[in-house]
Amino acid sequence: MGFSLIEMMVAMTIGLVIIVALLGMLASSWTSASSNRRTSEIEFDGRYALDTMLNDLRHAGFRGNSWAEPTVPTTVITPITGECLPAGAAAGSFVSNLRQGVWGANDSNPFTANCIPAGSYLRGDVLVIRKVASIPVTALAANTLYFRSTYNAGEIFRGVPATGCASPVSGYAAPFDKVPCITGTPSQGLDDFTLQTFVYGIGSSTDDASLPALYRIALQADGSMTPELVANGIEHLQVQYGRHTTDLNTRYYNASAISGSSVDTSVTEWDDVDTVRVWILARSATAEPGYTNTSTYTMGDVSYTVNDGFRRNLRSAVVHLRN
Repeated sequence: MGFSLIEMMVAMTIGLVIIVALLGMLASSWTSASSNRRTSEIEFDGRYALDTMLNDLRHAGFRGNSWAEPTVPTTVITPITGECLPAGAAAGSFVSNLRQGVWGANDSNPFTANCIPAGSYLRGDVLVIRKVASIPVTALAANTLYFRSTYNAGEIFRGVPATGCASPVSGYAAPFDKVPCITGTPSQGLDDFTLQTFVYGIGSSTDDASLPALYRIALQADGSMTPELVANGIEHLQVQYGRHTTDLNTRYYNASAISGSSVDTSVTEWDDVDTVRVWILARSATAEPGYTNTSTYTMGDVSYTVNDGFRRNLRSAVVHLRN
């Protein structure tokens, strides 16, 4: 017994209704999955970026075996490729300033002439962290900058020096041209540590120019300073610095309220900083159809208002400096 034309049309209509319902469920499921993926993406990127910064901050100012003032170079040296120098600063004065564990610039880029060209800086604060590696080296490499550390002294040198305390050593510019004058053995508390310098800031991703990213300009094994991508999708960075007040409480300041340049080798207000507060704002790589973000994100003294289709995640943390 066959179907009548009316019965067939009813069946087709019911079938179409079911298909439309299934397509709606599929579209809703896809939208939900895409939203969850974006949320997971920005949470992962934000957490990774913040954790990387915090790990460096926890060791800021670390000088190996000694808390004594490191030997401060006073001689202008041959420029280190890509060194982050403020205007008018002597070559080598930035990477050799190990006594200054942290330094910052408030919503500005002080290194447009060298390590952070104007086109590579988007917004937010710039954070400088100086320290030595947590584990001493067992073998020295040419061109790498090291810090020889004992219980009561520390000295910066470069490469694989000859034996004895002499200057100059052929091939290196002062003050990295001498054999370290500190003598001893590991059993006597003497070790060599790799010198580390990081400059954090927000720029455009090398993977996608429309995507913001967190970078750090890092001192490399060849003695140069070059950018390293930390995490894509990081849109804003804000940093405040804690100092003890006379009533023994901690008050937080923007970098612009703390005196002292990034190459000061004498005591400045930066020596009083014992706490750092960081905000990281992560953003999804693509805008979400049908979603509008009109939020205002408060990071210290900055209120950052958006009006677009990107999802965002704000993270913050406080680090107590070891020195």
